[in-house]
Amino acid sequence: MSLRERLNTELTAAMRSQSAVRRDSLRMVLAAVQRAEKEGRHELSDDEMLAVLTREMKVRNESLEAFRGGGREDLAAHEEAAIAVIGEFMPQPLAQAELEALVAQAIAETGAASPREMGKVMSWLGPRTRGRAEGKVVAALVSQHLAARAAGS
Repeated sequence: MSLRERLNTELTAAMRSQSAVRRDSLRMVLAAVQRAEKEGRHELSDDEMLAVLTREMKVRNESLEAFRGGGREDLAAHEEAAIAVIGEFMPQPLAQAELEALVAQAIAETGAASPREMGKVMSWLGPRTRGRAEGKVVAALVSQHLAARAAGS
């Protein structure tokens, strides 16, 4: 079952069960998908939809922090519920050991030897970590490995 079919099925179930938070969260995600399709003028693949989900998750996390900072716990709770719903459709995050192994494999595959070649490594890792690890974390790990490799040479 494609990601779009899962989202639509879950939206229908949420409407039938009268779960307002779940229904609204799923509608918000599907609206973001439709916006992306309209902008790109094509139907999104599962990977592209995953990128939209990741972006929506990031927006919700930023809103959560802002609401907490402003003392609006009622709105923060709503954002937490939306994050939980979106999280159900995200792939399992990579464990630190798995991420370390992927970075080592990427460096070996691309033959990168210095921090200047970080772009090659990141482009190799991109499709393999999308939605499963934060870009900042991956970039920091790659930078650390490449710096250690350059210092050891």
